[in-house]
Amino acid sequence: MTILVAGATGNAGRQVVGELLALGQQVRAVTRNAALARLPEQVEVVEGDLTRPETIPFDGVTGVHLLSNAGTDYAELLSGPELVRRAEKAGVRRITVLWSGYRSPMEEAVTASSLEWTVLRPMDFMSNALVWAESVREKGEVREPFAGARSALVHEGDIGAVAAAVLVRGGHGGRTYTLTGPEALTVPQQVAAISAATGQEIRYVEQSEDEARAEMLAAGRPAEIVDVLLGWKRDMPAEGYTVVPTVEDVLGRPARSFAEWAKEHAGDFRQRSR
Repeated sequence: MTILVAGATGNAGRQVVGELLALGQQVRAVTRNAALARLPEQVEVVEGDLTRPETIPFDGVTGVHLLSNAGTDYAELLSGPELVRRAEKAGVRRITVLWSGYRSPMEEAVTASSLEWTVLRPMDFMSNALVWAESVREKGEVREPFAGARSALVHEGDIGAVAAAVLVRGGHGGRTYTLTGPEALTVPQQVAAISAATGQEIRYVEQSEDEARAEMLAAGRPAEIVDVLLGWKRDMPAEGYTVVPTVEDVLGRPARSFAEWAKEHAGDFRQRSR
């Protein structure tokens, strides 16, 4: 069976591709720039844009992994109904959709379809910590607001593994899965884990919300996205810090911890010699 993965070069998408290959599946990866994809050679890489449904090749595909948002501005996809219609017409059987923090037009289209759908709702990605890498390497510090806010971060590899299992094995139709790691951590606790993994001291500096907003805007993030991110951290809903066993229920093994993730990525944070 061939499974189509949209957003195949993203943090979660690459993991979905890798897990599908490990399960012996044929993978068609959709990206807007095939030349920069850097995916395994056995993957069929095609150029396509989810905002233009006619560019997505559903022919011969039995399963599909879709996103709720796309593009450099992380805008919500309004093309969900047409994408789903084309998938149904092509004979797709199963579909997963990665949520965006709220019930998106894509999620609405998928859940109203005749397909065997599953919505995946991961909490914060552990890989989001990579935004600190440069600051850690250059200054040995992490600057973030809301020191006491906890998040049940999930390893992006576990997201990929759950998506692949759902698409290949079936039996998860009509379900919405919240995905978390095995613990809820504050930013200082995450920083401590990275410090332990690198064997180097890393300072946590608590920013004010205004300082964090100004920094994100200066980095080029759209104002509306900055507001959403800060709002999520400031007023974390209960599901954002509540640990659930979904990863283990689906995969038959525990969800990976942030300490494990930090060891895998220690090289990204290794401080430069002074």
